Amino acid sequence: MNGPHDLGGRHGFGPIAPEADEPLFHAPWERRALALTLAAGAMGHWSIDESRAAREDRDPADYYGSSYYEIWTKGLETLLLRHGLISYRELRAGRPLDLTVPPNRVLKADAVAPALAKGSPANRDPEGSTPAFAPGDRVRTLNLQPRHHIRLPAYAREKTGTIERVQGFHVFADASAKGDDHVAHWLYTVVFDAFTLWGGDASRSDTVSIDAWEPYLEHA
Repeated sequence: MNGPHDLGGRHGFGPIAPEADEPLFHAPWERRALALTLAAGAMGHWSIDESRAAREDRDPADYYGSSYYEIWTKGLETLLLRHGLISYRELRAGRPLDLTVPPNRVLKADAVAPALAKGSPANRDPEGSTPAFAPGDRVRTLNLQPRHHIRLPAYAREKTGTIERVQGFHVFADASAKGDDHVAHWLYTVVFDAFTLWGGDASRSDTVSIDAWEPYLEHA
């Protein structure tokens, strides 16, 4: 989606100013927001792609006016309501009131570390499918403007680059964000000259690499 989260190449947001010795959390509620998001995700009702899409699909004023973990919390509210795990009445009251959908599973405290270490692998068996592109191929990204989730940044659409690496056959995030994790495609690292992306103000010696699924690409 062409949402407020896709900031690459946009002006007016000021320089990135890393905070020296930044703490993991700036307030106790942020620690709790992370814990709730991980615990809720472990219930197994949505994928990381659907979780990411729920955070990004916000009104620009809401997105830019919210801190990092406020966006996480708002995205989690969206997912819990969408999947029937809480009701609007419960969200307003801040406590359980209704008979809602039970979780598929519960992440216990002693299982957190092993679960995080294991992760959720997104690679799939290509079952005889072969990649359409190879390292060194010149490719062009498509001019895609979907209303739904997409992992191809706006600044890299309809641009010509070079395949650097075939990353494997992976779950297609665009479909997974809509609840279908059965769709998979070949994934590639594509390298672009900065001049191609940013024009004459960019350094001729700089490059930008992105990972792009096969449906985003065509032969140049």
